[in-house]
This record gives sequence, structure tokens and C-alpha cells, in this order.
Amino acid sequence: MEFFVEYASFLAKTVTLVVAILVVLITAAALRSKGRRKGVGQLQVSKLNDFYKELRERLEQSLLDKDQLKALRKAKGKAEKKQKKQPAEDKPRVFVLDFNGDIKASATEGLRHEITALLSLATPKDEVVLRLESGGGMVHSYGLASSQLARIRQAGVPLTVCIDKVAASGGYMMACIGEKIISAPFAILGSIGVVAQLPNVNRLLKKHDIDFEVLTAGEYKRTLTVFGENTEKGREKFQEDLDVTHQLFKNFVARYRPQLAIDEVATGEVWLGVAAQEKQLVDELQTSDEYLAEKAKAAEVFHLHYAERKSLQERVGLAASGSVDRVLLTWWSRLTQQRFW
Repeated sequence: MEFFVEYASFLAKTVTLVVAILVVLITAAALRSKGRRKGVGQLQVSKLNDFYKELRERLEQSLLDKDQLKALRKAKGKAEKKQKKQPAEDKPRVFVLDFNGDIKASATEGLRHEITALLSLATPKDEVVLRLESGGGMVHSYGLASSQLARIRQAGVPLTVCIDKVAASGGYMMACIGEKIISAPFAILGSIGVVAQLPNVNRLLKKHDIDFEVLTAGEYKRTLTVFGENTEKGREKFQEDLDVTHQLFKNFVARYRPQLAIDEVATGEVWLGVAAQEKQLVDELQTSDEYLAEKAKAAEVFHLHYAERKSLQERVGLAASGSVDRVLLTWWSRLTQQRFW
């Protein structure tokens, strides 16, 4: 019994010490970051040509014998000498950006800085490739993300959008700005529509004799509400607003892809890549890996990523949030996967 008491005491002291160290570290990190300007980050640039080269060389070392490797390296040496004679400015450049969209299009914050950076050097001889993955979200958020991509078009720099999995709703709003849209055969595209939904618990409140009042200044300041009693007039106004937004969405897509039969594809439906190509929602069926690997043979390919500096508290919070998101996503996938069998 005495052993367990001593062990419990030791364990309590250890836990207390660990917690104290964590508190000190978090406090120190907070003090260091207090004076920093919010949003300061760093543009990270990596050359994808080197990445592809390392993959190939690793495979060659595993598969070829010494004589074959020697002959191959000799041939490569001659080819590299020949390439060095070519002026660097004559070699085209490809700038690769990534956009993984959530409901708030949070990745726009980094995208805007990446575009600002590349537009300071890019010319019409270069190309921007956006690897886009998004199921859409808030209209104003994806409107801003689309406006950032429009800057590339306005600068006269060719823009290619690659979709490997999904570009729907706000995601397709971004994709349509590309002069060329490339999709994997089974990527999900389209959903050119607008949706809004909310619960109403007014009858439940009435059942328990609970009153809920909404006071507004302006006839349509509040059309539909969660707790109050919704009126037919409010529903009509809400639907009218949705229709206006949908029409703006259709006009936006038609502006950048005039070849579309917009009324046929702007029904809110989605199509897989093969069918989407038939509807002219995409131009080519290809994965982004295939497209970029081919580009790397003749061009210098650079991947740009703007990374914001985050405090220790933010990193801990993001890690916890990411764990929760993964759990929810796993369960959501299990609940919805049957529709794709």
C-alpha cells in the first residue's frame, strides 16, 4: 500500500512538472509573437524539375547495373552540356500553385500572395498551373478567390487549372477562369447552383410556451430565421435572392467559358470527368501529375507556397482541430460512401 502511495505521489509531481513546462513554453511563445505583425509569412519556392530528377535517378540506381549507369550518366552529361548552351531566358517557366478549398475558401489568403509574387516576374511566355481541389462554399469567399485568379488572366499570363478530385460549385467558379481546364477521368465537376438551408424550431418553442421575437429595421433585414416564425413573404424574398445569386454565377461562368450551353449545365448537377468533357466543362482528361511531368521536360517548373508563421498556440489549436476534422470526415465518408458504389 505504501508503494502505491509513493508511486501516486511521484506521478502527480511528474504531471505537475510537465504541465508547468508547457505553460512556460506557451507563455514564452506568446511573448515572442506579441510584437510580430499578424499575417507575416514566407514564400517557399521549390523546383519540381529536381524532384522529378531525383525520382528517376533513384529508380535507375535500383534497376540498372554499373555499366548501364555509367553509360546513362555519360549520355546525360552530354545532354546537360548542350542545354547549358541554351540561354536561360529562352526556357519557358511554369509556376505551380495549390488550392485546397474549404467552405470559407481559407486558402485564398496564401493564394493572393503567391499570385502577387509570380506576377512580378511572369510573362505571357510563361504559364501558371493551379492544382485545384474544392467542393465549394460561401459565395463571397469563392468570389474573392476567383478574382485573384482573374488577375493572372488580366496580366496576359496563360492559366491552366488541373482538377484531380473535385471542383464543384465555388470550386468550378474558380476553375472556369482557366484558359484550359484539365480533369482526371473520375473527378467531380459542375454544381453550378446555389443552395441555402437552415432548420426552424419555432413550433417546438411554441409547444413549450417559449416566445422568440425578431426586431428589424428594414422590411427584408431578416427573411428566414431559425427561431422565429417564417412567413411566405420572407420565403419568397429569400428564394429571389438565391435566384439572383444563381444568375450572377451563370453569367460569370459563361463569360469565361462561352462555349458552354450554360442553361444546360447550370442546373446544380455534377458530372464525372468523362461526361464533363462532353459537356465542355473541361478541355482535356489527364491527371495533374502527367501534365506537370510532361511540362518539366522542356520548361523550368517551380512550385510556390506562401506559408504564414503561426504561434505555438495556433499550431496546437490547429493540430487539435485537424484531429477533430479527420474524425468527422471519416464518419461522414462512411455515411455517404454508398452513393458511389
